[in-house]
Amino acid sequence: MAAATMAAAAAAATEALAAAAVDECHPDGTFSWPDYLVLAVMLVASTTIGLVFGLRGPKQATAEDFLLGGSSMGVGPVALSLATSFITAIELLGNPAEVYAHGTQFWLICVPFVVVAPAAAYLYIPVFHKLHLTSAFEYLQLRFAPPARTLAAAMYALQMTLYTSVAVYSPALALSHVTGLHVYIAVTCVYIVVIVYASQGGMKAVMMTDMFQAVVLAASILAVLGIGLVLEGGISKVWDLSVQTDRLEFFNMDPNPTVRHSFWSVVVGGSFYWATMFCANQASIQKCLSVETMKQARTAIWASCICLIVVFSINFITGMIVYAGYHGCDPLKTNTISEADELLPLYVLEFLSHLPGIPGLFVAGVFAASLGTVAAALNSLTAVTIKDFITGAMGKTLPPERGAALGKWLSLGFGLLSFALVFLVERLGSVLQIALSFNGMVGGVTLGMFSLGMFFPWANTKGVMVGAITGVAVVTWICVGAQVAMVSGHIVEETKETSIDLCQCVLNITVPVDPTPGEGDTVMALYRLSYLWYGAVGCCLTVLVGLLVSAITGTQRPGDLDPTLISPPVWTLLHALPSGLRRKLNVPAKESKDGKENLANNFKLSSQDVYVIGLDNPALAKDEDTVATEEVTRSDDLQRGR
Repeated sequence: MAAATMAAAAAAATEALAAAAVDECHPDGTFSWPDYLVLAVMLVASTTIGLVFGLRGPKQATAEDFLLGGSSMGVGPVALSLATSFITAIELLGNPAEVYAHGTQFWLICVPFVVVAPAAAYLYIPVFHKLHLTSAFEYLQLRFAPPARTLAAAMYALQMTLYTSVAVYSPALALSHVTGLHVYIAVTCVYIVVIVYASQGGMKAVMMTDMFQAVVLAASILAVLGIGLVLEGGISKVWDLSVQTDRLEFFNMDPNPTVRHSFWSVVVGGSFYWATMFCANQASIQKCLSVETMKQARTAIWASCICLIVVFSINFITGMIVYAGYHGCDPLKTNTISEADELLPLYVLEFLSHLPGIPGLFVAGVFAASLGTVAAALNSLTAVTIKDFITGAMGKTLPPERGAALGKWLSLGFGLLSFALVFLVERLGSVLQIALSFNGMVGGVTLGMFSLGMFFPWANTKGVMVGAITGVAVVTWICVGAQVAMVSGHIVEETKETSIDLCQCVLNITVPVDPTPGEGDTVMALYRLSYLWYGAVGCCLTVLVGLLVSAITGTQRPGDLDPTLISPPVWTLLHALPSGLRRKLNVPAKESKDGKENLANNFKLSSQDVYVIGLDNPALAKDEDTVATEEVTRSDDLQRGR
């Protein structure tokens, strides 16, 4: 017993010495009162700006006023709001950590914007804009049937509710470990501020506050970039150090899809990921619909992509700066921090805390990113609930004068629900990664559903439903299997070499041996698939299975569809085909001039709970010789047992 006691005491003494040595290696900076002041000013200003711009001017009388800002927002606010909603706090902390641990290959995630921006601006968004929709999922009912709309809306609501909690909790946890700012205080501040202005001011408040938060975010990352470059000897020294340690990597052309980050997974897989965010995400589509013209929407999309490329590039260079600061004394190996996401906060506090207010500005930038993410989520979840569930699936008639009031209460409710889920997320451990991968899982399938509707006029309701369910099932299986394999140690991510050779103060610290490559060979190949391919797999499966099932069950006749539901370039291409091929594909000889007017009338009727009974998607049938249609009210509809 005495021997055991002595051994325990010796171990404790060793740990104390090691901890003291680590403190010498990475001395604690201080988060001082100027830093708290900067953070407080940002939070108060965000609340004030949101309330002032959201509540002044014409009263928000309808749901459309609350959710779309009256479709009168300018290009600047929309562009900055789009960009800030995609720049999450997880990425602000995770991208520098990615460069530190894995190198610069992921920097090529900026390349897909060159493809995704025109795809969104010319293929997808014009369809939503012409239909004047509030919820993007309304399109799926117009093109297919109500079940398709409900399925997509339900997947989105689940995805965004879970992801929002993770997107706030994860960076707050990383900041708390380094700055000492309690994680509950950080999370509570974020939710109080965003709930107040998002629930009271709606889309207008969200966008105007996003503009201010974009300025704070830009100031924070530029401050860290500029000061860091000066401290580390300039960009050439930082760049050369990354070259010497093989961190500068852009063209890993390995075609193996199980390679975590290769040229193909980042550029091709990343293109699908960003397509899900710009072309199939309710939050971004809703912002594009808040401007009056399609020209303004296109300008906003391009401007937001440019902003994202600049911010991400600064973020990746910052990762190179962090490596330059710690290249001889890795804080992960010295156990100063436990997660790579804590590297940037540690660097700011250790090297920049002698400049009053700079650590506070950095944390304010992280908070601004969290506020933008949550605000966009609350507004989009409110839109989906009102349009797709209350007036759609449930068939409730909502008086226009009650729309804005209901929107405010729903936004408040979703904010409180997301805040409550933070405390559940805290206990999920490794399931956090599953929640983050959920974006690619759901987004890819939703992109596939919209693509089926807009690009393939032969796809029918059975096809899109079976395709979507298949896509969700397969990608979920892959994702969950991969996470289980990672937790059990069968899949190990290889990292770049780091060193503690310059840590003269390190005493008795055991450095873990890096796992040997090849431990994942016993795992099914699908489980080792790079997470960047999840969106591509979900989208392609949905489209391919959807087309196959449509062919088996009887394709939709393109002539029975209103042209407005098909992507304009696709419709133009179909009409450019030779007449013989057009007849085989059942493509009408020319577009009906009355199509857009008929669709608009049908859509207005459906929003007033009036339906047209006919074919697979009867509201869009135009061939009176083939389909007899009849307009009935919802009460008559229910009496018929539909």
